[in-house]
Amino acid sequence: MRLRQAHGLALRAASERSLTLLRVFLLASALILAIGAVVLSTVLTRALNGQAIADNRDSLTLYVDGVLRPALVRDHRLRVDPRVSSTLLQELRRDDDLVTVKVWRPDGVLAWTNRAPQRIGKRFEQENELIEALHGHAAGSVGKLSADENQVERSLGFSHLLQVYAPILDSDGKTVLGAYEIYADPKGLEATIASRRHVLWGAVALVFLALWAALALLVRGASATLRRQTRQLRERSKALMEAYARLEESSLEAIESLNATVEAKDPATAGHSRRVQRISLALGEELGLEPKRLDALRFGSLFHDIGKIAVPDGILVKPGKLDTQEYARMKTHAVEGARIVEKFGRLRDSVPIIRHHHEWWDGAGYPDGLEQDAIPLEAAIVGLADAWDAMTTDRPYHRALTIAEALSEITGGRGRQFSPVVVDAFHRTLERRPAELGLDEPAGDALQAG
Repeated sequence: MRLRQAHGLALRAASERSLTLLRVFLLASALILAIGAVVLSTVLTRALNGQAIADNRDSLTLYVDGVLRPALVRDHRLRVDPRVSSTLLQELRRDDDLVTVKVWRPDGVLAWTNRAPQRIGKRFEQENELIEALHGHAAGSVGKLSADENQVERSLGFSHLLQVYAPILDSDGKTVLGAYEIYADPKGLEATIASRRHVLWGAVALVFLALWAALALLVRGASATLRRQTRQLRERSKALMEAYARLEESSLEAIESLNATVEAKDPATAGHSRRVQRISLALGEELGLEPKRLDALRFGSLFHDIGKIAVPDGILVKPGKLDTQEYARMKTHAVEGARIVEKFGRLRDSVPIIRHHHEWWDGAGYPDGLEQDAIPLEAAIVGLADAWDAMTTDRPYHRALTIAEALSEITGGRGRQFSPVVVDAFHRTLERRPAELGLDEPAGDALQAG
């Protein structure tokens, strides 16, 4: 029963561990997918922002260059008339988003602007993007306005603008004649980017949510399969353990039948095995043996003489003293009993008890001549219990000893035939629980009566 319960608990624990791992995996995957969604959305948003700015940069550059180039580029040179016609200015103002256009000479001097013309002809600290444009590389970004050069734009209420820098090339497209610096209101661009960003983040979120939902369904299916398989395994294991328990029970019944057969051969020893078992368990409890060892002692003491099934009946029930050969054959019952019992897993712990219960403390016993602490304690217990019952019951070859005579034998055999600790436990049990030793009264009273 305990083995079946332990096996069931082990299966349940293994199943719970697997389910916990699946839940942890699902949570971890949700976290990983969420991080992946954020990273991907951020990367795509940056790409979207860059593409939108690049598109606006190219559009503004084409528009401004188309309006101003006829008045700026002459004979492959940048010739800016400060008095650009009002027609061009009106054309530039048609674009509601366009705020300021500046034309820079290659030496960094402001050649023309549509706002605050008093800045024309002055040199200002050049920004990196303007330097890049003067070297032939277009650039664009949405950023804050500098405090010096862009005071006019700041005065219009703009804290930041779309800033575009584009080179002015000659008609051959090879020589940089100057650069445009174009400022535009970024509201329209930002609104477009925001709407696209929302769509982008929503789409990515839906895709990753769908992936996680699919993964969750897979994990759910795996969990259900695991639970079903665990349940089936538990049921099969239960059936197997029940079959094993029935087999154990049948085996014990077979062993008990063999043991009963041994006792049936000699009516004088009827009940001997049960009495030895009762005495042995009393001594084992007195010595504080743990439950597992007591369990082995229970069966070892009950089946200690089962090997006598292999001893011829003529020897087993001989009324007189055995000769040398007969006694040698009788002594084989300890080894034979161990050999019979070791085939049954339930009784495996009892094998040393059955084999060594005739060992003597001084090494004069059989079958292996063990001595002192080399003798298993449980075997020493059964050896004393066996001797006590043999001494206090009538046998064909001797009368039963009185309690006083038997106690004298036990005491005299301390440290010679019997283990000292077992003899001491025997005396304590005799005082406290005489009924377990087959006595109806305490040892003192029994001795007086004897």
